[in-house]
Amino acid sequence: MQVSWPKPNRTFGPFDVLGLVGMGGLFVARFIPVAKIIPFWGCMFRRITGIPCPGCGLTRAADHFAHLHWLTALKANPLGTLGAAVFAVLAVWTLLHLAFKVPFPDITLSDREWRVLRYVAVAAFVVNYAFVIVQHRFPGLLWG
Repeated sequence: MQVSWPKPNRTFGPFDVLGLVGMGGLFVARFIPVAKIIPFWGCMFRRITGIPCPGCGLTRAADHFAHLHWLTALKANPLGTLGAAVFAVLAVWTLLHLAFKVPFPDITLSDREWRVLRYVAVAAFVVNYAFVIVQHRFPGLLWG
């Protein structure tokens, strides 16, 4: 892995877009009770099958993360909590980037590192989905 730092700049790029999306999403999660004001909100897959989908708990994870209840967010969906944390970091970095010219680092991965990253992502997805299913079927078993 190679990390390089470009010269200070305010060039608007894809990480800035993700940072702004993160700011918007965390703002909505913090101040707008989406699950309460939209009557059809919820997992249709879980309503029909009784089994949670891989995305079950993402709204709760974002809501709890935005309210600084990080342990509760982890209980709802660990990867969703990690995603909310990444969006929060990108939001802060975007503010620093656009206000003070703090550049985003350029990270270059080799083919092998990309392959390992893909395997880790797939494994994390499978483990997270197993956690969500067990947490739904047996509440309190994994986390008291």
